[in-house]
Amino acid sequence: MTDAGITADGPPAPTAPGGPGVVQRYGMVAVFLAPAIVVLGVWIVYPTVYTIVRSLFGASGWDDFVGVHNYRTLFSDSNLRTAIKNNAIWVAVIPALVTSIGLVFAVLIERIRWSVAFRLAVFMPMAISLFAAGVIWRIQYQQDPSLGAINAAVASVKNAVSPPGVLSTASPSTKALSGSPQKDGLQLRSPVRKGSVALLGVTAINITEIPKTSKQAVKPQPDPSGITGVVWRDFKPGGGKPGVLEHGEAGLPGVTVELRDSSGHSVATAKTGDDGDFVFPSVASGSYHVAIGASTFAKPYGGVGWLTSKLITPAIMIAYLWVWAGFAMVVIAAGLAAIPRDVLEAARTDGGSEWQVFRRVTVPLLAPVLSVVFITMIINVLKVFDVVLAVAPESVQPDANVIALAMWRTSFGGVNDFGLGSAIAVLLFVLVVPVLLLNVRRFRREV
Repeated sequence: MTDAGITADGPPAPTAPGGPGVVQRYGMVAVFLAPAIVVLGVWIVYPTVYTIVRSLFGASGWDDFVGVHNYRTLFSDSNLRTAIKNNAIWVAVIPALVTSIGLVFAVLIERIRWSVAFRLAVFMPMAISLFAAGVIWRIQYQQDPSLGAINAAVASVKNAVSPPGVLSTASPSTKALSGSPQKDGLQLRSPVRKGSVALLGVTAINITEIPKTSKQAVKPQPDPSGITGVVWRDFKPGGGKPGVLEHGEAGLPGVTVELRDSSGHSVATAKTGDDGDFVFPSVASGSYHVAIGASTFAKPYGGVGWLTSKLITPAIMIAYLWVWAGFAMVVIAAGLAAIPRDVLEAARTDGGSEWQVFRRVTVPLLAPVLSVVFITMIINVLKVFDVVLAVAPESVQPDANVIALAMWRTSFGGVNDFGLGSAIAVLLFVLVVPVLLLNVRRFRREV
């Protein structure tokens, strides 16, 4: 008595080639693989082949076969050479920096009490898109300290160390004053002695720089033992008479006035009051010159031009680091948590310092995790696009150009040369493939 496919004397009989069992088995495999094959064919294989073929044709379409001309253009066009050079800088700098910063942060969060808050703050930028992060940094990089947060922070420190003057500029209202405001100040030509009253009238002053506390300028009374004077805005609605204190002309408070000896050295300083008056009491006998000090005209901090052609690439890299440092920290922290603690304790027991344990034990054990972060960042920076588009103003985008941005601008940004754009895409594909193969090889080796 036998069952289907089973003999009475032994194991199951082999299924005949092409029989129902083979068809059923391979049919089931085909059913499960078909969706993946269709997706790969439609979204990967076909676009790849189409792009490679399209790169051999010119901007006008399929009737314009140019061969490898588009690939020659990649290395002859200055804008494309800049994009390739910038991408090389990105690959050389960013992966190593992101991995290093992530490693430092991962070690720190194991040693601080507020590690949860720190981890949240560092990882938070990953919750937004790179384009949104670029917009944030674009605003922060504004050169005007009243608009850009970075320059505002620098300005607060610089102005505390070297305060700006109360006037940005001024000009003598008469020939009684001479000099250059920012260089050596404005000096009264005529010398003065004890009991003199110095009149320092200036004009060409921005009305917004006159404080609300300013009062009507008044000629002070002479001081027999000292020197008095006034600094005022020698102008009023309707003009007025230069060099003469008139009603409606405001005193300039906060102005630094210097008393200089015959050799031009400052021997005393004074600040003007709300009505512009000042006094040098108890002056020794002799001849002096009174001058408005150059510090009065010290320019306020104008900000660093982060969005200029020289600094735009480093500025974009900083924004990119801000986003991806959290990713590196979380991945490396996970690897760090998996390291056996007894190995670290044994190294410390053997007399190793914390730096030696970190360098010779922790880092080697984290090598697989560090390589994952490093290779991932290489792939990402080769494709970097949106953060460059968001941070760099259009005027300096040629200086910040990268391969992916060049591909988009060539194909869709007004040039509309799909042949050259396809060639750029093929170049980017060729650059990414070796890194992907390296990643696959590493995964197979670990398995």
